[in-house]
Amino acid sequence: MPIGDFIGSLFKDNPYFGAGFGLVGIGFAAKFMKQGSQYGMIMFRRHCMITLEVPKIDKSYNWLLNWISLHGTRTKHLSVQTSFHQSETGKINTNFDFVPSPGSHFFRYKNTWIRVERSREKQMVDLQSGTPWETITLTAISRNRQLFFDLLDQARIIALQREEGKTVMYTTVGADWRPSGLPRRKRPISSVILDQGKSDAILTDIQEFIANQQWYIERGIPYRRGYLLYGPPGCGKSSYIKALAGALDYSICLLNLSKGGLSDDRLNYLITEAPEQSIILLEDVDAAFISRDLEKENPIAYQGMGRLTFSGLLNALDGVASAEARIIFMTTNYLDRLDPALIRPGRVDVKELIDYATEYQLQQMFQRFYPEQSKATSQEFAQKVKSHGKNVSIAQIQGLFMMHKNSPQDVLANTHQIWTS
Repeated sequence: MPIGDFIGSLFKDNPYFGAGFGLVGIGFAAKFMKQGSQYGMIMFRRHCMITLEVPKIDKSYNWLLNWISLHGTRTKHLSVQTSFHQSETGKINTNFDFVPSPGSHFFRYKNTWIRVERSREKQMVDLQSGTPWETITLTAISRNRQLFFDLLDQARIIALQREEGKTVMYTTVGADWRPSGLPRRKRPISSVILDQGKSDAILTDIQEFIANQQWYIERGIPYRRGYLLYGPPGCGKSSYIKALAGALDYSICLLNLSKGGLSDDRLNYLITEAPEQSIILLEDVDAAFISRDLEKENPIAYQGMGRLTFSGLLNALDGVASAEARIIFMTTNYLDRLDPALIRPGRVDVKELIDYATEYQLQQMFQRFYPEQSKATSQEFAQKVKSHGKNVSIAQIQGLFMMHKNSPQDVLANTHQIWTS
């Protein structure tokens, strides 16, 4: 008798099975097997799999997407991510990177299969950018958490290599720092000519600060440094800070104190959460807050702009909750408009006047633009400019050189054009 017929006849002739006990037993066994498989899967995930969730607001989110776009070659469901690259000549090229679209994807890393789940919440949005809330979840069949550390570190290195030799500018978008435009080519610090010794003095001071964190810790001194560059417009304050950031391999976080919606809490958060190895730049700080004595003289003209208060700014710079390990540069064209409390030691440690061009600066600029000319010619140029008896900014001198790029003799003959152009 075939075995199938034998089993059929066994159940058919069995009175207990016919009474329904057999069906109950089969149902119980099926339920037991289902629960057992679920429990087994839970135990397998708990002991044999690791999961990493990366939300969109995390700094490593874009690093991870870029890394997957390079290594997830088997992914077929893609989204485009457009970026731009500026060559040494200034030409801007467009690059198209393909990243995994929302959904599930698989790739191998270090002989381990990793599942990528990119999810997008339709009911939730990023309040700062207005875009849908997104997360990336990585699941690997492994018990080694170091796998994810290595992957993220490799993604970070690749992202930094893209910015190597560039200065990244950050601006505020809501409560976050976001890169502003394309990374700028580093400007040689020697190309910004300050008066003799000033550039070296600032650079030496900031390098000494960066290299001596332990010295501050041992003496219980807050590890932060503040700089104020003041002087007439067009004399090189902002240009020098950009060149300084390039020399230090730092980024620049541009913080506009007059921006609407900036509150005390948000300012303190932004300074605390500024990207690592960055200079926080407060340009034209007098435009946001002026001396309280001047405010008393004309309270209507000097009303606050936004919800940021002067005490909030002071607390963000050196209050109890102020950030450590940060460098702040402030610039102003009007030193006398700043409240003494803002620029006292501890908030501003180094004050440097960036004034109108001196004879030294005029000579150095002439030699830089026309390196084939003799030192005597550069001295003649400086003397001719000074003979007019007028103050001149670095920007005005550069404007004259740009008018006569290839003719230093025309520059010497037309120094009066500095004030007429």
